[in-house]
Amino acid sequence: MSTARGARARARIEVTAAIKDEARRQLAAEGAAKLSLRAVARELGMVSSALYRYFPSRDDLLTALIIDAYDSLGETAEAAHAEVADVGPRERWVAVCVAVRLWALEHPHEYALIYGSPVPGYTAPETTIPAASRVGLLLIGIVRDAYQDKGVARPPLPADLKTEAQRMAADLAPDLPPEVVTALVAAWAQLYGLVGFELFGQFNRVVEDRETFFRHAADQLAHGVGLVFPQTADAGTGGKGSRPGGAAGA
Repeated sequence: MSTARGARARARIEVTAAIKDEARRQLAAEGAAKLSLRAVARELGMVSSALYRYFPSRDDLLTALIIDAYDSLGETAEAAHAEVADVGPRERWVAVCVAVRLWALEHPHEYALIYGSPVPGYTAPETTIPAASRVGLLLIGIVRDAYQDKGVARPPLPADLKTEAQRMAADLAPDLPPEVVTALVAAWAQLYGLVGFELFGQFNRVVEDRETFFRHAADQLAHGVGLVFPQTADAGTGGKGSRPGGAAGA
């Protein structure tokens, strides 16, 4: 790459970052529904036509902000998981959940963008899916590790949910039992419900020690997806591959 082309590329990266930063400030002040390319351009001292060369529409800018938010959340969760890679699945699960909560508390407006009310007139494109899947795939991986090692307790599954459970398992984790995948989807929704309740004020005058409460709730979610057995090698489960009563493969 020539020196001139390199300088142009760096300038584009810098301007793109400035546009996103100003858009995030507008999200914090006005909310996603009022995000305006013209307002962003005005605050940056740019003409609208110049900004359109970076983001052709408001939806393009929203999509970029959404992907950035999902990636930031995913990177935080993955880093937290890496720090506890040597502990058992249940502890790793809780660590990831705690990381999600802390990220949300530090980035409330970005959390609201990805898990709050839908933005009127905006439909997220498929390009957001890989970033949006990072935390979910991490949690699935934790349960998969447990299932392949000491086992997981299969949650009860109503007969009328069996077909839907099999469909979800085929789409999300074909190597896991359908009842476990169903519980994972429910736990995923409950995790973000817990975070949202705290972030948006529904726990006011209800829960005071929120960190302790959240850790307990996250541990209960782990139990709900089947992470109920001791996670150390000498905990009396019979070693790798054993399946205590009610476990997968029993």
